[in-house]
Amino acid sequence: MDYDPMAMDGEDVGPRVTIREADSARVDFTLQNVDLAFANSLRRAILAEVPTLAVDLVEVEANTSVLADEFITHRLGLIPLNSKNVDDVVYSRDCENCDQYCEQCSVTLTLHARCTGDEVMRVYARDLVVGEPRPNEWVGNPVITDPEGLGSVILKLRKGQEVRMKCIAKKGIAKEHAKWAPTSAVGFEYDPHNKLRHVDYWYEQDPAKEWPRSANSDWEDPPQEGAPFDYDALPSRFYYDVETVGSLEPDAIIQQGIKVLQQKLASVIAELTGSDDTGALNGAAGDVDINGYGGPRSPAINGGRDYEMDHGYTTPYANGGGASAWGGGGGATPYGATPYGQNGWA
Repeated sequence: MDYDPMAMDGEDVGPRVTIREADSARVDFTLQNVDLAFANSLRRAILAEVPTLAVDLVEVEANTSVLADEFITHRLGLIPLNSKNVDDVVYSRDCENCDQYCEQCSVTLTLHARCTGDEVMRVYARDLVVGEPRPNEWVGNPVITDPEGLGSVILKLRKGQEVRMKCIAKKGIAKEHAKWAPTSAVGFEYDPHNKLRHVDYWYEQDPAKEWPRSANSDWEDPPQEGAPFDYDALPSRFYYDVETVGSLEPDAIIQQGIKVLQQKLASVIAELTGSDDTGALNGAAGDVDINGYGGPRSPAINGGRDYEMDHGYTTPYANGGGASAWGGGGGATPYGATPYGQNGWA
């Protein structure tokens, strides 16, 4: 990641960013000369509204492992997928070429593993095969960062056991489901010396000993002994520590978070002005629909096509994956009706 210090460390006018530490997995920086509302809005956008790619639909063709279909599909959904240039992927709710998924709004991955030996076989994220075509050469690749190049463990198989699944990855945001979260953690702090008294520490004897200061306190002057409290003081320096899951680089996550805020503000301005010309508002914010918010959203967000409830997996027994080998929608047993009635909810 390359940064231009001259572009960020100019005069003390407007927002000021100081990069304290940065690598491929995390970025630690401070943001100054903004108010608390803006700083917290950026944190929330980074956490919940940066679009990424994740497995959203799994078609189970075979599964003789000890794990249930739902268990495996949940693990598949949480495997980070490369989301570089994810803007090339269309939200499935906006896709005009399909009703469920196609090459423009999704990426297909296949998983086929069978254990033929006596030893336990581990199935890893590297065993997911990305299908072609796809929107670009990066999206959909499983994120693998371990030195062995294996990735996350999906499941284990014993001799004779087999899994064969088709995974459909779609674009979405963490506000809908955590599997689309681009970050594993976002550290956020301001006023490390608690000069503003926004935090009321509970302590038994000495708060200074029982509540040690964070490392960010070294970046600010401690309060003077006996100094009067400033009722007009406001926080102006905010400390961020953003750690990625690997789907996007840390700097890309920050840029996407700012882009989300730009899109929301552009939409509000367009509504207030009542103007159809949003060209001046788009810029880095992208296309904005003045009749509604044009920012990130999940495939299943309300207001789109009227899709049926998607359980995220299907089985050879059809009925949307909700049925069992005994028939019915899950309310029946091999002995007929359940004790609670024919459908289990009498």
